[in-house]
Amino acid sequence: MNYTRRIQPFIGIMVAAAVSASAYSVMKSHSLHLHFALMVLAMAAATSRMKVKLPGINGNMSVNLPFLLVAVVNLSGAEAVAITLVSTLVQCWPQSWLKQGAKLKGEQMIFNLSMMAFATCMASLAFHAVWLYGASRSMPLALVVSTAALLLGQTIPVSAIVAISENKSAGPIWFNVLQLSFPYYVLSAGVTSMLQMVGTHMGWPLALGAFPVMYGIHSSYRLYFSKVAETPRTQVLVRAANA
Repeated sequence: MNYTRRIQPFIGIMVAAAVSASAYSVMKSHSLHLHFALMVLAMAAATSRMKVKLPGINGNMSVNLPFLLVAVVNLSGAEAVAITLVSTLVQCWPQSWLKQGAKLKGEQMIFNLSMMAFATCMASLAFHAVWLYGASRSMPLALVVSTAALLLGQTIPVSAIVAISENKSAGPIWFNVLQLSFPYYVLSAGVTSMLQMVGTHMGWPLALGAFPVMYGIHSSYRLYFSKVAETPRTQVLVRAANA
């Protein structure tokens, strides 16, 4: 069965949600921080190419999340969304784009951009929500809430579109994606907290020191997921040898 007719309306819903949320974030944005935003954009775009393939589903994960959280925490909603869109575009661009015949997957690109824009808007609104924290606003609590909003805003739409495209139940897929990605979100929140501390007391240029950390995380995830992907195949070979 062709599920294109079911995927396209879902992508349309995601685009509408992203446009609405982005427009609201722009209206709520008053102050801009151009130089700082450009620095965060450069770091987010650079680390967005450090991707790992998630085992068991047709998707991957980039290690630019701490810099997206830095944008959410320190910049306006409009700036955070702009940084997310550019870094997502860099992440999704084909590695062989210079080769003849390389093509962009239009629907996949539109979905990824709209999903990331919507998730970032939700995280930014959650971080800056006055009604949620009141007068006793706590930075650690705000970071936890915004990270949770980003986690849900990314994993739920991804699980839904995978379920639609593969004609499967979305619940188990989401739980699987959540198990794979939750430790990384917790780690990213911790890295973001450390970057905030370093940036506040020693200057944000020193945040470039996070690149080796993110590269190490990227290498570890690639090694771990490659072993996870090989496990079923190894078990089959062992059973065949013992048969």
